[in-house]
Amino acid sequence: MPKSQLPAIYASFPALEARFGVTISAVSHAGDGNLHPLVAKQIGPGGDPAHPPAELHEAATELVRIALSLGGTVTGEHGIGTLKHDWAALELSERVRDAQHAIKRALDPGHLLNPGKAI
Repeated sequence: MPKSQLPAIYASFPALEARFGVTISAVSHAGDGNLHPLVAKQIGPGGDPAHPPAELHEAATELVRIALSLGGTVTGEHGIGTLKHDWAALELSERVRDAQHAIKRALDPGHLLNPGKAI
């Protein structure tokens, strides 16, 4: 996030919480605008933690959309792994993603580096 937009992203949390029935908190590296949000929802009786409620992903996706609209990015220092794979398409064009995959194939034809991750 642009550092100047951190207040705006934090201000978006209450509406998202109400809309999706979740709780959102975050810590950030305020000096560089790196946000680490946590979207949570109580698992009810009989709920299976291995199958989180859809509202968690929906709320997180909407939070990503808001961050992008404020000039943020999907990824910071951790890159694109399994969790952010679908969100990368919200920010990066298919052409850019194809180019990244081509570079990955050229440098790691045996898929030894970071196997099973998006890039």
